[in-house]
Amino acid sequence: MTRRKLVAGNWKMNGSPQSVDKLVTELCDLPLSELESTVVICPPALFVSQVMSQASIKMVVGGQNCSDKIEGALTGEISPRMLKQLGCEYVILGHSERRQVFSESDELIANKVDTAIKEGLTPILCVGESLEQREKDETSSVIRAQLDAVKQVIGIDSFAKVVIAYEPIWAIGTGKTASPEQAQEVHADIRQWMASSDESIAASVTILYGGSVKSSNAAELFAQNDIDGGLIGGASLDSQEFFKICQSAG
Repeated sequence: MTRRKLVAGNWKMNGSPQSVDKLVTELCDLPLSELESTVVICPPALFVSQVMSQASIKMVVGGQNCSDKIEGALTGEISPRMLKQLGCEYVILGHSERRQVFSESDELIANKVDTAIKEGLTPILCVGESLEQREKDETSSVIRAQLDAVKQVIGIDSFAKVVIAYEPIWAIGTGKTASPEQAQEVHADIRQWMASSDESIAASVTILYGGSVKSSNAAELFAQNDIDGGLIGGASLDSQEFFKICQSAG
């Protein structure tokens, strides 16, 4: 089964109206339409409308986070419905920075995934282990627990509407990258976890790798059997570097 290739740029908490205008203009001047992979841009929420007004037909827009609620007295929160109404198609959920810095639990992330799907967004569900957990050989159990929490809420069938991103915490923003073999091993384990419930879902779900991906290592990572693209952090703020990474995905 042919899975869709996808590269998503997570701009994190970076940008100004001027820098966003420059970056999106540069991206739109590149031959994105020649790529087979889907290119997703996830700017800070305040810049979603600005990016939407500039984005080319081949580049789609996503949010970096959303609430598990649709509306209400939740000052400062962003509803998935709001993102959808602005034209977003994707939303990043469960990023390690949300889990670690903001103490989001597996249960909360599972509820966010559920609400996002119901509002018509495709969640990019991030999973991953810390360096300590990897050194204790707990990578598989940690990631499966993160996935199990989501499965308990949405069921295995709804994973057909989810993109999974494996991001080893020890490789995010550190300059360290999992070797292609390490990344492939975890991606294969994720697919095996899904296959134990539904083989067709496992074969069709897009699984991305994230963690200090650069143009110099993207091709080798994306060539692995179970790696379908990447969730790109810092490198997505450089239009030429990001485009080279997208080219590596096809």
